[in-house]
Amino acid sequence: MKSRRYSKTKIATSLSLILGSAAMMPAYAQDQDQPNANNDGPVEIIAIKGIRGSLIRAMDMKREGEGVVDGISAEDIGKFPDTNLAESLQRITGVSIDRQNGEGSKVTVRGMGPDYNLVTLNGRQMPTSSLEATSASSSRSFDFANLASEGVAGVEVFKTSRADNPTGGIGSTINILTTRPLNAPGMNATFGVKGVVDTSSEENSGVTPEISGLYSNTFADDTFGVAISGSYQERDSGNQQANVGTGWRSFSGVTDQDWGAGTADWGGIPDGPNSGHVNRPGPDSIYSVPQSLGYSFNEIQRKRTNGQVVFQYRPVDDVTATLDYTYSKNEVAQQFNDLSAWFNFGPSTGEWTDGPIASPLIYAEQTPANPNDPNSRPADFSMGAGDYATTNENKSLGFNVEWQVNDKLELEFDVHDSSAESGPDSPWGSNNVLSAATWVREETTAYFDQDFPVLELTYPQGLNSIRPQDMRITGSSFRNSLMRSDIKQYQVKGEYAFDDGIISSINFGVGMTDVDNRSAFSNVQRDTWGGVGQAGDFDDSFWPLDTVANYFDIPGSSNPLLQNEFFRWDFNKVRARAAELYAVSGAGDCGNGFCASSDYTTDRRTQEESAFAYVQSHLIFDIGDMPANLYLGLRYEETEVASQALVPTYSNIAWVGANEFNLVPTGDREFTSLTGDYDYWLPNVNFDVELVEDVVLRASVGKTIGRPGYADIQGGQTIDSLVRIDGGTGARGNPNLLPLESTNFDFSAEWYYDEGSYASIGYYRKDVKNFIGNTQVVEQVFDLPHPAQGSRYAQAVAAVGLDNVAIRNYIIENFPDSVNAADEIIFGVAGDDAPATFRITVPINDKDAKLTGWELAVQHLFGESGFGVIANLTLADADVSYDNFTFGEQFAIIGLSDSANFVGFYDKDGIQVRLAYNWRDEFLSGVVTGTGLHPTYTEAYGQWDLNLSYDVNDNLTLFAEGLNITDEYTRTHGRANEQVLNVTQTGPRYNLGLRYKF
Repeated sequence: MKSRRYSKTKIATSLSLILGSAAMMPAYAQDQDQPNANNDGPVEIIAIKGIRGSLIRAMDMKREGEGVVDGISAEDIGKFPDTNLAESLQRITGVSIDRQNGEGSKVTVRGMGPDYNLVTLNGRQMPTSSLEATSASSSRSFDFANLASEGVAGVEVFKTSRADNPTGGIGSTINILTTRPLNAPGMNATFGVKGVVDTSSEENSGVTPEISGLYSNTFADDTFGVAISGSYQERDSGNQQANVGTGWRSFSGVTDQDWGAGTADWGGIPDGPNSGHVNRPGPDSIYSVPQSLGYSFNEIQRKRTNGQVVFQYRPVDDVTATLDYTYSKNEVAQQFNDLSAWFNFGPSTGEWTDGPIASPLIYAEQTPANPNDPNSRPADFSMGAGDYATTNENKSLGFNVEWQVNDKLELEFDVHDSSAESGPDSPWGSNNVLSAATWVREETTAYFDQDFPVLELTYPQGLNSIRPQDMRITGSSFRNSLMRSDIKQYQVKGEYAFDDGIISSINFGVGMTDVDNRSAFSNVQRDTWGGVGQAGDFDDSFWPLDTVANYFDIPGSSNPLLQNEFFRWDFNKVRARAAELYAVSGAGDCGNGFCASSDYTTDRRTQEESAFAYVQSHLIFDIGDMPANLYLGLRYEETEVASQALVPTYSNIAWVGANEFNLVPTGDREFTSLTGDYDYWLPNVNFDVELVEDVVLRASVGKTIGRPGYADIQGGQTIDSLVRIDGGTGARGNPNLLPLESTNFDFSAEWYYDEGSYASIGYYRKDVKNFIGNTQVVEQVFDLPHPAQGSRYAQAVAAVGLDNVAIRNYIIENFPDSVNAADEIIFGVAGDDAPATFRITVPINDKDAKLTGWELAVQHLFGESGFGVIANLTLADADVSYDNFTFGEQFAIIGLSDSANFVGFYDKDGIQVRLAYNWRDEFLSGVVTGTGLHPTYTEAYGQWDLNLSYDVNDNLTLFAEGLNITDEYTRTHGRANEQVLNVTQTGPRYNLGLRYKF
């Protein structure tokens, strides 16, 4: 079989031989008289381990790759460079990561988000599952936090298309490689133990354990092999957040601010010299006001279990059978407490930045009790809590047979059945909140002049502190989210090699992939946000006092105006007492309304059946004296989609709080079904030439596709249960959506100038069609009467003005026939109240975009000194961007940003030191917030990590690791930096452990 023709050092040739195995096992010394690939003399096989060996193997992968390929190799058996795969991948040029609770989670490659990067395990498409807090998940992204790194031998990142790769990865296809015992004959074993101290936890500051082990051995003259790996990790962590969790409301500078006439826009600020607003935005500006401001304190416990077992049998030299099973489970429990103040958008004061994108540096509202109304009281100061848990479980069973039919033909059969499931792991639900409040906010002021937003509350005269006897239970929401994905894949592959001529080999394959996905969600919600019960329902001991400032160390958090006191109460104790006092009969699995329900009201099910065939030829030739490789590939794929969705029906709208309107379900639900199909021809061309010795030029062009999210192709229409005063929202799917289609161009130059050292520069362009946009249709779904759209509401406004609390009280008192007085719920009246309008969002293939970028990388080993350095920079751009000066639906690329890495290391005489810095520039991370269609920007973030290890002897290694050692925090904002959405403080994490190799 012909091979690529590059000039190589002896060590590079040796490493190529060693890396011929798909598992990329570390190099082990072999007999020195083993011939090289061309049988022209003995070559010394040198076993290079540690950081240096890992980098040389990864460099050789890049040099020998078809198209643009980057990768990471384990430093030794059971020793991957990072404890988290995502955190290793972020070191690769063009790869950025999203962090969850300070740990790498999902990856973006070349500006394409996690949904458009396909993850495979040993070449097999992996199922994915994830959960959302307040809705059913529609994501196709893979969460690398579910996988431990100890059982991984290497990771390949294919940035250009190949005919033999499964479809779905527009940004990249990421292939995780695991151990294969017959690739490294003999007994190999390692055991590791680690203690973790995570300083982000305020309540669990002790050491948590991590243990891992890997055993591989061959028997019967190396014809049978078994490999077993496993790991178990516990981690106690936490985070503290300041947030405008419901987002900002944006307005033109010319909105109606005539409060005297009672016609002001909800959230609009008054005009004129006596408005109380300093530097009020002018008519050519847009401005934004916060919907709420608060702080939350989160404690998280994670247990992650991973395991794999592999059996291999080679009865004859030409046949190898492999049976493998991979398992992972990630259990996460979380507790939180929060405090918040909701702005009701009455008369306000403030100080503003200059336009055209204006933001308040100070924003304040006055909400004192009305002395003429005995039922009036100041606004509520809310304090919530939650306790919930989730579990993510992945299983993959695979069988593979490789048959070397003769010297020219090789065939392979592969089948796997894999599943991924995420769901609740607590009787209270996968995400929940139980809220309590005291009514003490006479004035609420927010300061946005530093990174940390400061909330200041003014109590009524004579009250110097919040009092436990004033606390009342308010609303609650207990949510269950579920997602499961199953993949069955059958593949037959082959390669035919030619002895002579320009064609070196032809690869071919056919197969089928069936993907079944289910996403579901339920919510048991009590909308008693105005409070229930009375003094004496709870003993004062239920409400222990705590302070906010102790938990934060962010610029601005030491402001003496900060609302420092709050009640940090125990969720389980208060929930149990509330369930005794205020039970809602039959609600939730527990039957009292204070738990989640396994009766899912949102339920989406999708089946995608794909058949594929591909062929690819490898041509080797010379251009003058320059050896060249040309790969010509073509993949055909057709997919049939069937999608079903559970559609609930509703009978009325209930006005349950000042600004809360809820749909009243009939209890009737049914599945509706829609279908779609598409097929694609996906050609690709990869070319490389060694221009001069050790200088490689590459050019690639190819087409790839990325499939729509599951919510976009759902088979029915769903209506959001929460309605606003101006109507509701909903969505319906479109299974006839086409995938995103990308035509990709790559050009690069690579200089392998010394042993383990290289420099490269690359340019890429992606012309992407069929980005999914949305169109909205306005419909009066179910003809539901809206209780704030009729004569009762008009009469109440005329009597008491635009104060929604006063309006509700007026209607409750004057129109008892349409009111549930006990719960203070107002229902719509058919024939009098106008039917509510719903803005139904329908996905369509709408937009095209061009993404371009530059990738620069250098890796340099300073001779035999042990020192080395890695540096890379990615510059990414697109021909579309978000316009902060425009309201409404916009198309923009999510996750596009520049990024850079720097790694300095020392590896010699058993001592390893690695200092790594990863930086990602600001990027657009969302276009929808709790208040509607508004942007979210994640600000630039950089993190330093440090690894130290010492080889006591050939078997025992001691190590220490520090992550985020400079204690960085993350921050997101809206249209302007001052419009903070979230500031999250985690903390450094330290690991200390040992690894023993047998």
